Amino acid sequence: MEQGKYSVGLDIGTTKIVAIIGRENEYGKIEILGSGKSKSLGVHRGVVNNITQTIASIQQAVEQAELNSGLKIGSVVVGIAGQHIRSLQHSDYITRPNAEEVINEDDLDLLCNQVYKLVMLPGEEIIHVLPQEYRVDGQSEIKEPMGMYGGRLEANFHVVVGQVSSIKNIGRCIKSAGLDLGNITLEPLASAEAVLSQEEKEAGVALIDIGGGTTDLAIFKDGIIRHTAVIPFGGNVITEDIKEGCSIIEKQAELLKIKFGSAWPGENKDNEIVSIPGLRGREPKEITLKNLSKIIHARVVEIIEQVYVEIRNYGHEDQKKKLIAGIVLTGGGSQLKHLKQLVEYITGMDTRIGYPNEHLAGDSDDSIASPLYATAVGLLMNALKNDVRNVTEAQEETLATEEQPREQQQQEEVLVGEEQQHVQAQRQTVTASSRERKSIFDKWSEKLKDFLDNAE
Repeated sequence: MEQGKYSVGLDIGTTKIVAIIGRENEYGKIEILGSGKSKSLGVHRGVVNNITQTIASIQQAVEQAELNSGLKIGSVVVGIAGQHIRSLQHSDYITRPNAEEVINEDDLDLLCNQVYKLVMLPGEEIIHVLPQEYRVDGQSEIKEPMGMYGGRLEANFHVVVGQVSSIKNIGRCIKSAGLDLGNITLEPLASAEAVLSQEEKEAGVALIDIGGGTTDLAIFKDGIIRHTAVIPFGGNVITEDIKEGCSIIEKQAELLKIKFGSAWPGENKDNEIVSIPGLRGREPKEITLKNLSKIIHARVVEIIEQVYVEIRNYGHEDQKKKLIAGIVLTGGGSQLKHLKQLVEYITGMDTRIGYPNEHLAGDSDDSIASPLYATAVGLLMNALKNDVRNVTEAQEETLATEEQPREQQQQEEVLVGEEQQHVQAQRQTVTASSRERKSIFDKWSEKLKDFLDNAE
């Protein structure tokens, strides 16, 4: 079944692994061609701790997506998260040998590569260097310094650090599952791509993605990512608390949380009771909903307070850094009843639930438009963006190679020197326009792929 150009996003989460196949339609919206979901068995708090089980879960999700769409999956874009991810702010500068020349891409690369040489803790590696704003000869708040004159080029960087072994393990799982690693991206960035608007990123917004094992935070201001953090608690800890507090099995605790759970204890009356079937002929258990919501409330408050500490660390209380657009909640954990109200109460910030449906075509399956799939949709968007860029580059290369024999023919037919120079100038223009400037993240992805290949 030929569907034209399609891409795949693969979200390796703590509770589930999701593979989504999609393509861009003529209106620029994403058309979902198929999806697959499997229970994640080898991942704990975003980190692979059982390679064999993770490979089996990935293969199951991929096979289901292939069956749904009738397409073959080759290359995938994967998200990276987990409690080993941390971020820091760093400033660096270079002194240019000739201040009379304009700043070009090589200068920016030199400055970024200098940051990659920072000494990290043993076993850690810089996986992401994001320039925030530049200064040229003391002139600050420059977003794009290319084309400017200056001797000293400085920049503030948002540096994301992770454990080398965890990154390598994800790459190994993808390869062992018979797939190609097309690209790797930070999960909070993928979720942000799917649920945040450009206006929110400009105004200032905190995205909180509550997953099964971790809660990811990404803060944007003036359209630039300012802060990222991964809190090692998620929906699974709430389920664990219910299991312990009500003395029931995990499966029942998860069902209770989804069907009757609320983050606001005042909502339930004392006489509201739910009956749970007993094990192997034992008496059924009766649990009051008020007691259930008290257990959930205690843990959710702890998670939100930890996130709020990170928001304050960024400097939200400073007038210049204020997050005008407030908070956007997404991920499976954001579906908990009255969570939005509790977050507003604790933080005093405007809050909404983020759905990835804004970028999806109208006839998409409703389940994919759930906050549960925000990261997977964001990864798919990243895959489509990269594929479009690759197709454009390939087309331009073809155009350049097709032009060469045509030029030779012209040289044979027309022996006028001026005509030859004109054709030569045209070819140089085409070649120059085809050189699209790669983003820093694409360069990092290429470095990582080389790193994984060499580690064979």
